[in-house]
Amino acid sequence: MSNKAETQRLQQLDQAHHLHPFTDLQDYSKKGGRIVSRAEHIYIYDSDGHKMLDGMSGLWCCNLGYSQQSIKDAISTQLDNLPFYNNFFKCSNEPAVELASALVKVTPPQFNHVFFTNSGSEANDTNLRLVQRYYGLLGKPGKKHIISRRNAYHGSTIAAASLGGMSAMHAQINGLDYVHHINQPHWFVEGGDDSPDEFGLRVARELEAKIDELGQDNVAAFIAEPVQGSGGVIIPPDTYWPEIKRICKERDILLIMDEVICGFGRTGKWFGCETYDLEPDLLTFAKGVTNGYIPLGGVMVGDRIANVLLSNGGEFAHGLTYSGHPVACAAGLETLRILRDSDIIKTSAEVIAPYFQERLRTLQDHRIVGEVRGRGMFAAVELVRDKHSRERLAPSSESAVFCRDTANNGGLMVRQTGDAMIMAPPLISTRAEIDSLVDMLGIALDKTADHYGVA
Repeated sequence: MSNKAETQRLQQLDQAHHLHPFTDLQDYSKKGGRIVSRAEHIYIYDSDGHKMLDGMSGLWCCNLGYSQQSIKDAISTQLDNLPFYNNFFKCSNEPAVELASALVKVTPPQFNHVFFTNSGSEANDTNLRLVQRYYGLLGKPGKKHIISRRNAYHGSTIAAASLGGMSAMHAQINGLDYVHHINQPHWFVEGGDDSPDEFGLRVARELEAKIDELGQDNVAAFIAEPVQGSGGVIIPPDTYWPEIKRICKERDILLIMDEVICGFGRTGKWFGCETYDLEPDLLTFAKGVTNGYIPLGGVMVGDRIANVLLSNGGEFAHGLTYSGHPVACAAGLETLRILRDSDIIKTSAEVIAPYFQERLRTLQDHRIVGEVRGRGMFAAVELVRDKHSRERLAPSSESAVFCRDTANNGGLMVRQTGDAMIMAPPLISTRAEIDSLVDMLGIALDKTADHYGVA
């Protein structure tokens, strides 16, 4: 039952005291937003009782939906047994030990060690610390420069935002001066007259050029997501990753895979690096590791790096109070058990994901759709006014914002990035639910086209 008075009370408190992430704070203080009050399966409900199909899995994290009782029970049980203890001072706890072992079993074979954090942002900060410690122990302290990509997202701390390449974030911070950016493999927006394969090779070789510019002895690593999620679900051309792999190997550059979004089944395999046949030295994870129920992140540390850290004395001067938190690790253990013991990843990859991609591509002929792209269980629909010239529908991505709000008001939770509508439904979605998602998105596209006068 909805309670208008209670909703208004909560909204007023929210506007008065709660500063939201990635939000126009002035605008929100005047207009407010939705209060989400409960969730079940793949649906969320606001405080007025409105039901929405969650086409974003929370924030790319509730891959198994909202009704996994065994994860909730694992959290409750662990709270009764050991609600907290730190992992400093030669101490550990049972869930952290067991989860570290479980993660080693599901990640690629070069990973036999893990450093726990609370988020992907902290994990990418940790990557910087690990890389600099590694090269310091090797007697190469000058090898510290990191190459990333424009429009990449690697978190929101100063270090993680520096690694990312989002212009709006860089406009508001003084980032790290040893992080550099090359172009993203976004063919639809930046490919010009090149074929996808030509563009993939061209943009991959920017990494080689940047290494030459900085000096190979100064460059430590290249960091990237297998598929750029928050950047707009950017699917790299087939030629891109093989060329990046070649360059990193030939130039002796560490490869850091940010799997915060792609990990735990989103691309059709456990991790996106497996989908693209990559062999990273460090692997960032978060979000799906606990199905989003409790914050947890970390770094899988490849043997190349771990062996150096373990064979040299001296303290690794880095840590977090909640690293390896027993309750978060208990949630992670149960999430991995569900993924490991069920056929969810396999079923998603072989049945639901192909159906999702097939149904979305029925929107390709829509009058304001320039491109439908996707891999596994996430995708993007790019909005245009003219398909041939790729002219945008409206300035400053306002048409995509309009489309997003229209979809949200119609019962579908999707996001907007630039001029693209992006979505990542839970892996447990059914065909009927995929049909509902595409149908509701189609209605939002129709209304957007009408609003902007595209016949």
